Amino acid sequence: MHITGLYAALSALLLVVLGYRVIARRHGERIGIGDNGDRELAKRVRAHANAAEYLPIGLILMLALEWNQTLPWILHLFGVVFILGRILHAWGMSSSSGPSKGRIFGMILTLTSLIGMSLLLLWQFLLGATI
Repeated sequence: MHITGLYAALSALLLVVLGYRVIARRHGERIGIGDNGDRELAKRVRAHANAAEYLPIGLILMLALEWNQTLPWILHLFGVVFILGRILHAWGMSSSSGPSKGRIFGMILTLTSLIGMSLLLLWQFLLGATI
């Protein structure tokens, strides 16, 4: 599970960075629970939460593909697209509360990788094929 471990580590670092941004804002504005109407804190909380919502399923799919002995270059392709999508989305959410290029392209990359990994896993299961 060498390849999935790489993307799990990158995912964890992304969560740490996003979590730190929440902590820093809470500390700076002295907000303990909730967002106290602070729109910047609300954006940071949602960026962190959104990453925490999507990262686990992406890593689970990748791990299942790796267990199925999927070719390393395919795993890396999915991993790079997925992580890039999560970074772009977090950046987009952090910079704007409305639609932004980062959010849009981030979700396109995230969903493309999730759909691709899902379909490949289904294909491997149904046909007993590995690639």
